[in-house]
Amino acid sequence: MYTLHSGTPDGHRPENEEAVYRYLESLGIPFFRIDHEPVHTMEDCLAIDRALGGEICKNLFLCNTQKTKFYLLMIQETKQFKTKDVSHQLGVPRLTFGPTEEMERRLHLSPGAVSPMGLLFESARDVRLIVDEDIKKADQLGCHPCVNTASIRLAMDDFFERYLPATGHSPTFVQIPKAE
Repeated sequence: MYTLHSGTPDGHRPENEEAVYRYLESLGIPFFRIDHEPVHTMEDCLAIDRALGGEICKNLFLCNTQKTKFYLLMIQETKQFKTKDVSHQLGVPRLTFGPTEEMERRLHLSPGAVSPMGLLFESARDVRLIVDEDIKKADQLGCHPCVNTASIRLAMDDFFERYLPATGHSPTFVQIPKAE
């Protein structure tokens, strides 16, 4: 049903998607890609997960109630985000979903395509990356390349040891309980 490709695709793609592929290649990070119809829920991602050979993580763009601090949360797809679990660990009174216009401006992402790949556009370093501890236990990271019509897989070590340092972002790890 899905075809797994390696490297940058031929043909025109949205600029933010092409920028992700160029950036990964400039860092010498190998990746695999699947092109697909737009996906809007984690349930839509299940078949893509199997084809990618890994689990796509859930990514959420969050902010404080004053909308002055912004966060990108990476969480296992099987877990649920509960603001009290994360807010307490970060010492923030309450987190809420961030405004779409801020996500688009800061990370070049639109709803349904939230991804840590957007950090390459965030040169101000004012979006804090928050990562569920269990994410780093996997060998591979699956995510969107800033669009929800493709998904990529890369080695988790490459993500944490090469991609993030190149973007100037450091993760803050939190423990998120398994869904009940």
